[in-house]
Amino acid sequence: MVRLGKKDLFPIGMGTWHMGDSSSKRNQEIEALRYGLESGIEVIDTAEMYGEGNSETLIGEAIQDIKREDIYLISKFYPFHAKEPELERSLENSLKRLGTDYLDLYLLHWKSSTPLEETIESLEKYVKDGRIRAWGVSNFDAADVEEMWKLKGGEGCTANQVLYNIASRGIEYDLLPLQRSKSLPTIAYSPIAQGDNIIGNHVLQEIAKQHNATVFQIMLAWTIRQHDVLSIPQSSDKKHIQENIDAASIRLSEEELQLIEAEFPAPARKMPLDII
Repeated sequence: MVRLGKKDLFPIGMGTWHMGDSSSKRNQEIEALRYGLESGIEVIDTAEMYGEGNSETLIGEAIQDIKREDIYLISKFYPFHAKEPELERSLENSLKRLGTDYLDLYLLHWKSSTPLEETIESLEKYVKDGRIRAWGVSNFDAADVEEMWKLKGGEGCTANQVLYNIASRGIEYDLLPLQRSKSLPTIAYSPIAQGDNIIGNHVLQEIAKQHNATVFQIMLAWTIRQHDVLSIPQSSDKKHIQENIDAASIRLSEEELQLIEAEFPAPARKMPLDII
């Protein structure tokens, strides 16, 4: 389990980027989201940016008959909506599309030109009036997090969502240790690295074989190996959802972790924050 704020959650959620954009895939995507929720996944991650609201609308349809307290909804707002009255309008539009009266977590999608302290003040207001349960940030590097913590209300941040996978380990040099120093959870987007040189890697393939798993499942299990990272892989069909759920049960041995380390080493210096 991974703790976000006051809630313990299954460590793998459902990412919804590019979902809701195709009418031909709509029923399949709705079935996948419902299957995930019925099978123990709680977190659904979305953003107003995803299809300019299409993803949120799809999710709203998928969850309408499911108990709201069984779902942990995360959405994100554009940086150019990070001040009033745009921020409140964004929140209300997201709530309407999702068919709910509150978000569990509301994230600033990436750094904004609006002073962060001003954005935090609004977010704290939404926490108090119950429209969001918590707020956080996304695509913040170590210096950004340190700057945030110095601001009034900055330590109220519940999570930072960043790109993190077996082939993109830059956050391990400074950001991840920094966040761990204050128990700030990390949400990993794109936790499954792409590319033939990764998928076809002989070490990953052999480890997958030993666990009767896929390479994708090994990569996903690797991201959650230290129990303070929530991973949100793409979740557009039931087969992949079940594979994601099963990946949470994979325990990589120390020897396997060392083999992976040799193939995909941790950074030895500060790296630019990877962003998609």
